Amino acid sequence: QVQLVESGGGLVQPGGSLRLSCAASGRTSSTRAMGWFRQAPGQEREFVAAVRRGTSVTYYADSVRGRFTISRDNAWNALYLQMNSLNVEDTGVYYCAADPTIILANMRNTREYADWGQGTQVTVSS
Repeated sequence: QVQLVESGGGLVQPGGSLRLSCAASGRTSSTRAMGWFRQAPGQEREFVAAVRRGTSVTYYADSVRGRFTISRDNAWNALYLQMNSLNVEDTGVYYCAADPTIILANMRNTREYADWGQGTQVTVSS
């Protein structure tokens, strides 16, 4: 099991930027993939971005591609999400997730991740 703690959320104006961080501890050596998800009020949790061990390929939701960048440290102890050109539709609670066995086809699927952080609130408003 991996313990995840997110930080870096806050209030930002449209067009602004935020950098989210996720600190991972526990059995991080077993992590196969890590990702970011978000949940807006009254909506289901949705995929934002993910990265898989053994490859430099990153995966993004269409709504954030070109604006958000996911990255990690070499030891898989930290995950980051650089968010630029934020708009009001990006508002929500952002969650970090990790899984030791997830396959490539399921990396965008919320239900396939075993470990989750508590979330950090991102509010985009003028």
